[in-house]
Amino acid sequence: MSTEVEKWVEEQAKLVKPDKIYWCNGTNEEARELLKIGMTKEKIGNHYTFYELNQKEYPNSYLHRSHPSDVARVEHLTFVNQPTKEMAGPNNNWMDPEEAKSMLYKLFDGAMKGRTMYVLPYTMGLPDSPYSKNCIQITDSVYVAVSMKIMTRMSTEVIKKIGNSTDFVKGLHSVGELSPEKRYIMHFPQESLVMSIGSGYGGNALLGKKCFSLRIASQLAYKENWLAEHMIVAGIEEPDGKITYITGAFPSACGKTNLAMMSPSIKGYKLWTLGDDIAWINFGPDKKLYAINPEAGFFGVAPDTCYKTNPNMMDTLKADKFLPTLYTNTALDPKTNTPWWEGMERDNPRPKRLLDWQGNEFDFADNKKAAHPNSRFTVSIYNAPTLSKEVDNPQGVPISAILFGSRRSRTIPLVLESFDWNHGVFCAATMGSETTAAAAHKVGVIRRDPFAMLPFCGYNMADYFKHWINIGSQMPNPPKIFMVNWFRVDENGKFIWPGFRENIRVMKWIIDRVHGRVKAKETPIGFEPYIEDLDCSGLSITDIEKERLFKIDTQAWEHELEEIKAFFNKFGDKLPQELWKQYDSLKSRLKK
Repeated sequence: MSTEVEKWVEEQAKLVKPDKIYWCNGTNEEARELLKIGMTKEKIGNHYTFYELNQKEYPNSYLHRSHPSDVARVEHLTFVNQPTKEMAGPNNNWMDPEEAKSMLYKLFDGAMKGRTMYVLPYTMGLPDSPYSKNCIQITDSVYVAVSMKIMTRMSTEVIKKIGNSTDFVKGLHSVGELSPEKRYIMHFPQESLVMSIGSGYGGNALLGKKCFSLRIASQLAYKENWLAEHMIVAGIEEPDGKITYITGAFPSACGKTNLAMMSPSIKGYKLWTLGDDIAWINFGPDKKLYAINPEAGFFGVAPDTCYKTNPNMMDTLKADKFLPTLYTNTALDPKTNTPWWEGMERDNPRPKRLLDWQGNEFDFADNKKAAHPNSRFTVSIYNAPTLSKEVDNPQGVPISAILFGSRRSRTIPLVLESFDWNHGVFCAATMGSETTAAAAHKVGVIRRDPFAMLPFCGYNMADYFKHWINIGSQMPNPPKIFMVNWFRVDENGKFIWPGFRENIRVMKWIIDRVHGRVKAKETPIGFEPYIEDLDCSGLSITDIEKERLFKIDTQAWEHELEEIKAFFNKFGDKLPQELWKQYDSLKSRLKK
């Protein structure tokens, strides 16, 4: 066993003082034993950690109810503790690293008394990939241990690979008292260390996910000349069998998972899934960009997932495979002993009786949600019927197009190709989404989320923008960059584009552009399709509506320029001059 790993684990054990230490081996048999512990011994509040669901309808599936105060990522309690505040940037909460550790050591002191400390050795990425990273997480949650088995590649081989090296990512997690007042998710990028206490929720506790694969990894990527991105990875197969690989970044509620698992409406086209959330993008030997998905599972939002919106994900959830599938904070149909969430009524009539996400009788007259709006499923990627045969390729797949999605009613067209790489970086740096009335009680407020990375970039975002510009400068023929927006509206505020399966029509044009088969129309904001090149056959969409999908609203863009300027000014002198040049060029083109 690794001297350095042993030494680090012993140091943490002295701090947290568990009753028992258990080293996980990552086998399927072990996962079953951990599930039993969660069903019979470990509790969260009044509920056991796991509850067995109907094994016929939902094979190998279990329900988990978290503490009512612990149901989502806590961005205001998430810190990136670079050596200086400027290195962390205005995009991150910051605390002096020594001050942060001093506070955390007090919270972690004896935090695991009466509990088992699980040691999880895992890799993000395939173990034999040159792009994978070796990691060790410590936790006192059996839910986290099982979830990490699903989401990562866990094995004792990781410990052998680390050997006597100190080169591994460290994660220390404890649910602590599950108190919001004693809850922190702290990142120390210079040490490849994450310390998380007070939460058992996935995004705060599965440290291989957002904490490492984005926040820590983005810092590593900056140093090592690659990209760690909040992106899907997928292959689009054309009728002749040719597959083109894409990545895509989409803020919340912009259609990310649906695109990653799309069932194309155009005959002969197929989509092959490699990942729905995170992409690590490296230079291959040919100096082209290759992407891997460092994860091995999906941690998806349950509400609105159904056969009508995402049949491939529903088939993934019901697949009878070796690994367990977990449902977190969904409702329960007690008659069939199956999970339920809002959106399922699109497929079948609503059950007459439900237990809500906390296990209480649900009253439909209360006008509340039975499942928590952020209820989740955790399922192996190997369950997916759309799984790409390249998913286990250690070199990754060659990327021909990079997509950035927005939810905008008047500015961003249905699809737009950037003029060049730096213009694409500018488009991604200014992307954002309009809030809905439910989210902000105010429609149309723009929440800027550059590259869909604002909560996940582990260093100053101005340096991140510059890093993207530098990556592009190293390629004679970089991937084409596109903006997509499924959310343009008509004069009545109704969505014009049908979305979901029909988005293959946009992907078809993107692929045609990648391979030089169609020309594009130059506009002040980028290249747009000629309408006749966008396949709308069979859609009930008028010529006027097609024009609206691409109309440039100069008044809206004037307001957009003001907002972009204000956003860029937050980064002061560190913002790359290349982005200000792009800003001035856009302003000039719009005036003309």
